[in-house]
Amino acid sequence: MSVAFILFLASAFIARADENAAGRWEGTVQIPGRPFKVIVDLAAKGAEGGSQGTITIPGLGIKGAPLSDIALNGDNIAFSIKGVLADQRTGPAKFNGRFAGDEKIAGDFVQAGNTAPFALEKTGPPQVEIQPRSTAMGKEIEGEWKGGYELFGYPRKVTIKLQNRGLEGATAEFVIVGRKENKLPVDRVVQQGEFVTVDSHETGLSFEGRTRNGEIQGTISQGPLEIPLTLRHASN
Repeated sequence: MSVAFILFLASAFIARADENAAGRWEGTVQIPGRPFKVIVDLAAKGAEGGSQGTITIPGLGIKGAPLSDIALNGDNIAFSIKGVLADQRTGPAKFNGRFAGDEKIAGDFVQAGNTAPFALEKTGPPQVEIQPRSTAMGKEIEGEWKGGYELFGYPRKVTIKLQNRGLEGATAEFVIVGRKENKLPVDRVVQQGEFVTVDSHETGLSFEGRTRNGEIQGTISQGPLEIPLTLRHASN
């Protein structure tokens, strides 16, 4: 058997596995005393390569969070949740599963060193939420904005610095200082009229606000938490 033929067979099996995985999968993670519903959307590899996926966990206020490290190996499938539910010590929450035919996946959900069984069943085509790309910022919004909020009795200071980068749209430096300084990785910045959104999908944290009278009045969100936050331009 030639090497070329073996490679052809391998690529055919990989394509088949990718095809079987594509779809909307719904089921439950059996956390003791608190089972929660999960909805996983997996799309087949596109022209740019790499599978795409998102997860929704209604009970935890998670909607369309991106998946990462999607891996298919025969009847086995694994993927991680990007940012949301991540633990500083053990890393991202993960699903390690195995196909039972073409319509079911069962396995273990691993988060913060804890393991719980999960079971998913294919319910239809994938509905992967593709995040829109960053847009440019108006000149009046560019620059450094500062504000603060309180969480669990501790004050946090917030700085968001917005800057245009030509065809790539705007970028943002997003820093939260509490007991320590946290510089958040930002992957999307969008302006739609008076509304501004800054997303850090890796951490599951975002800010959305409305510009009015030299301020951006909005909320900072992470999972089910939504906290009012007003930012003021540093030049004011």
